[in-house]
Amino acid sequence: MACHFCDTLHEGVAVPERTAARCQCCGVVLYQNRPASLVRVTAFSLTALILMGIVNTFPFLTMEANGIRTELSLFRAARELIREGSPAIGWCVAVFTIFAPLAMAGGMLYVCGPLLRGRAAPGARHVARWLGRTEPWNMIEVFLLGVLVSLMKLGDMADLKFGVGFWAFAALMLCMAAAVAGIDRNELWDRLEVAAE
Repeated sequence: MACHFCDTLHEGVAVPERTAARCQCCGVVLYQNRPASLVRVTAFSLTALILMGIVNTFPFLTMEANGIRTELSLFRAARELIREGSPAIGWCVAVFTIFAPLAMAGGMLYVCGPLLRGRAAPGARHVARWLGRTEPWNMIEVFLLGVLVSLMKLGDMADLKFGVGFWAFAALMLCMAAAVAGIDRNELWDRLEVAAE
């Protein structure tokens, strides 16, 4: 493997848990073996899927102004945007905050779950490749930041209350970040190769 910093070529060898392989020239970490990485990724992915169910079931936000009370969920927000003449924004909300995190968590669970038993699921390599390509499009952090900025502006016009869906969404963001950071890509591909043999 090539060092991403100085381009020195190294032979990729397995390293014990809690250790990392470093470049012999510049000392940059090439890859590492994180302890219980598959267990953590599987647990965080499963938790993210459960939280997605909570986010889409319970209200995200309750807004009350002039005696009119409105409960909003992510799915309803996307649907209303599409219905009220902003289909591009509505579909972006649906894709990047509902479908992408759902597919990402499901894909990580599909790839890493069977690897806990030393087996690779059918098509796991294709799913792992797809996960690597689509990871930058998982934008729940950006959406949550945008919601918080919008709520600061709406706070003067209406009485706002965060619902269970909002807190589940915040926990979902943390779980997705922990799942993505939980395993080294090189380690994942090594485990997939060993399981396929």
